Amino acid sequence: MNRVTGLIIIEAKNSNPNGDPDRESDPRQRLDGRGEISSVSLKRKIRDLVEEKEGPVWQYLRDEFPDDEHVILESRGRDRELIKKEDVATITKKYWDARIFGSTFLEKEKSHIRTGVVQIGMGISIAPISVIRHTLTNKSGVQEGKDRGMAPQAFRVVEHAVYAMPFFVNPSAAFKSGCTERDIDLFFKLLPLAYSHSRSVSRPDVEIRHVHTFAHLNPLGSISDFKFIEALSPTKSLDPGQASKSFADYSVPAWSEVKQNFEGKGLYRDLISA
Repeated sequence: MNRVTGLIIIEAKNSNPNGDPDRESDPRQRLDGRGEISSVSLKRKIRDLVEEKEGPVWQYLRDEFPDDEHVILESRGRDRELIKKEDVATITKKYWDARIFGSTFLEKEKSHIRTGVVQIGMGISIAPISVIRHTLTNKSGVQEGKDRGMAPQAFRVVEHAVYAMPFFVNPSAAFKSGCTERDIDLFFKLLPLAYSHSRSVSRPDVEIRHVHTFAHLNPLGSISDFKFIEALSPTKSLDPGQASKSFADYSVPAWSEVKQNFEGKGLYRDLISA
C-alpha cells in the first residue's frame, strides 16, 4: 500500500452540510465567517452506506465486498459489552470502519487499531458563508387546539458555498489495523456517493464536484501533500471576502493545468469522472 493524498471539493446550495449542535444546528462557521464540515460528519455518511445492507449502494457493491467482512463497528446503538467479548482477530477481520478509520470506541487492550489508515481533514469553505434562517410550518398541528404548527428558524442553511476537504491514506497504520488495498478501494467507491445518497430536508442540495486523488510511487511518499492540495484548491478572486452565489464565482484548477508539477511522481485520478 502506497501513500495517497486526496482533496474533496464540495458544493452546497441552500443546504446545511453540517449542523453545529452548540449553535442550535446552525451551519458550522468559523470566526472569520468561513464554513466548516467536520470529518466525523463525512465518515458517518460513508459508514451508513456500508451499514445499510439492503440499501441500493450496498446491493450494488456486495458481490465484490462480503457482508461478514464489512460490518460497521461504530454503528448507532452498538452494545459495547458484546464487543468486549470479541477477540482482536475477529475485530480486525470483521469491522471495515475500524480497519480504515481506526476507532476510539475500542477498549485499551485493543488499541492497536485506534489510528486509522484514512484520515480526513476539516472541510473549510473557500469564502465566508451566508446563513439563511426560516421558520418551518406544518399543516397538521402537534399541539392541542392548533390546526397548524410552526418551528421558528428551524430551517438553517448556507445560501451557497464551496468547501475543500483534504484526506490522506497512511500505510504506516495499515499493519496495525489489518487494512488492505481492497478496503481503500471500497472507500474510494463510496466517497463520491456520500452526499447524493444521504440527502435530507436540511441537506437537499450538497454535491461532491471533485475527488482529486494522487497515489504516490511508494509508501513513504513522492510529493508534498500541501503542494498537491494547494494546486487543486479553488480560489475566489472577485470579492473574496463575500459569500458566493454560484460555482461560477470560483476559479477551479484542472489537473491539466497543474500536472507538470507532479508528472512522473505518481498516479492522479478524479473519482468523480473515473
